[in-house]
Amino acid sequence: MIARFKKSCRRFCADQDGSGPVEVVLYTTALLVLLGTSVELGIINLKQALLERALAVSVRDVRLNTGASPDYAAIKHRICEEMTASNTCEANMMLEMKVAEPTNFVGLPDIIDCINAEEEPRPSRQFEPGLDNDLMLMRACFKYKPIFPTSRLSASVSMDQNGYAQLVARAMFVQEPR
Repeated sequence: MIARFKKSCRRFCADQDGSGPVEVVLYTTALLVLLGTSVELGIINLKQALLERALAVSVRDVRLNTGASPDYAAIKHRICEEMTASNTCEANMMLEMKVAEPTNFVGLPDIIDCINAEEEPRPSRQFEPGLDNDLMLMRACFKYKPIFPTSRLSASVSMDQNGYAQLVARAMFVQEPR
């Protein structure tokens, strides 16, 4: 009985029929996971670059727009106008701006105030337009839905209970004299 079992095991291990499709399935799966992760990472980098550029352009407009105090809605609209890759930008963006004292510097809070389109609209936690020559800190938080929310890459970014991931951009500038 044992000899017959050993003989059938040897015959099973020596048989090569059907081994090609197993390799194809394994390699195809690994290739598709790599491709999906590359696409997701590329989109995250694109959105981050667009957010940072849009914030820099908007900060430049605020800084050089002498005689007018910056308005929350106008700055948010300007950032979303520059950030062309998202059609839900205004519903998924939250801005914070505050005056920083250069001699006794205190930055923005570590807890980032962010909102997604599924939450009730609420005012920004902190938005103070500065006066002449004030050092200003600004932070924009943008939430988006990942393409592959169950991937390992999406699991490594901070996501809320509704499945939105967040991107954050920061800027520091001095308000020009009016």
